[in-house]
Amino acid sequence: QGQLVESGGGLVQAGGSLRLSCAASGRTFSSYAMGWFRQAPGKEREFVAAISRSGGTTNYADSVKGRFTISRDNAKNTVYLQMNSLKPEDTAVYYCAARRPYSDYLSRVPADFDSWGQGTQVTVSS
Repeated sequence: QGQLVESGGGLVQAGGSLRLSCAASGRTFSSYAMGWFRQAPGKEREFVAAISRSGGTTNYADSVKGRFTISRDNAKNTVYLQMNSLKPEDTAVYYCAARRPYSDYLSRVPADFDSWGQGTQVTVSS
């Protein structure tokens, strides 16, 4: 099924910005809708954003709507998450994930995603 590798996490002050990247290999990237999830210590993994195969449709959790933007570059086999106006409650490990191929249903359920990256830590200080 290929590999997903996230990067771009780090430590940032509240109000700051970060851009996460997720590079895919070993798959036809444009065949997969993609999603970003996050998991804070002691909490369940939660949906952040998703994007269709072409990038024409996106979906966001209410908690990040207006602050985060998901995008993709199919020529570079990469999906991005631009995070602005970061808050301490955004602190978590962020994961990218791939849906099963040829589906544009933008699920918010982790179990609907077949492949996952290893995660990248985002820490927002107050």
